[in-house]
Amino acid sequence: MTSGAEKENPPIQTTAESESEPEPPQPRRPICSKCSRPTRVCLCETLPAQPIPTKTHIVIIQHPHEARHKLSTVPLLTKCLLNSTTLVTRRLRHGLSPLLDQSPPAVYLFPPTPSSPAVTLSQPQPQNDNDNDDESVVLIVFDATWKHAREMVRASEEYLSRFASRVCLEGYDESVGGRSIYDSDSELILRKEPCGGCVSTMEAVARALRVIEPNGLYVEAQLLRVLRDMVRLQARYLTTKPIKPRPKLEKKKKKAMQIEEKSEELLDFKS
Repeated sequence: MTSGAEKENPPIQTTAESESEPEPPQPRRPICSKCSRPTRVCLCETLPAQPIPTKTHIVIIQHPHEARHKLSTVPLLTKCLLNSTTLVTRRLRHGLSPLLDQSPPAVYLFPPTPSSPAVTLSQPQPQNDNDNDDESVVLIVFDATWKHAREMVRASEEYLSRFASRVCLEGYDESVGGRSIYDSDSELILRKEPCGGCVSTMEAVARALRVIEPNGLYVEAQLLRVLRDMVRLQARYLTTKPIKPRPKLEKKKKKAMQIEEKSEELLDFKS
């Protein structure tokens, strides 16, 4: 028997009770079933009603990292062009593409280096009456960051050298800061290009087809129209600050490229 009233212990507050209720997961953004983009940046009204047919077959070699990038232009490119194929790989080799394994007439688009010169695509070549109208060319492009793209080209050149020639766009200049159609009207740059003449994959294909295709000006205009609308819509939701040039970083990149080129020259000399 105890004397006096028993003291009541205060209720112990558990950790689960002290913490606030977890917030419910955010619902996934609705995705358009036609253009595969978020509905608020849907581009169905801009995309061609039917994919544009071309004599040129476009093969896009896409780095696995780039395949997950939200601002990749490749999905739009393949929806715009009927004769386009995407291969997600770091290196071209036999067995990946039945088309390329047949060694068709082909060009691959990439800037030149001292050890690997490139023919500049500038003006459409005059057609010869003796040319076979049924003969088509394959345009191979690499979709990746410029660091990864250089690695992919270097790893794929042995395979490509059997049937393809290197070409580049007019205006490539390492000494000039990069600008392209990715620079929106509001000067908000979605993805900064490293130097002059470097452009997005979609813009590069558009400019190349302008020269290669018989109706190249039309194809280029259609592709660039879609790309401009994509940039315009994305810029509305861009929350990051505009990307400003970083001279020190650009200087380091240029120095690294010079060292890389000297290494290639030394390897060529030894071989």
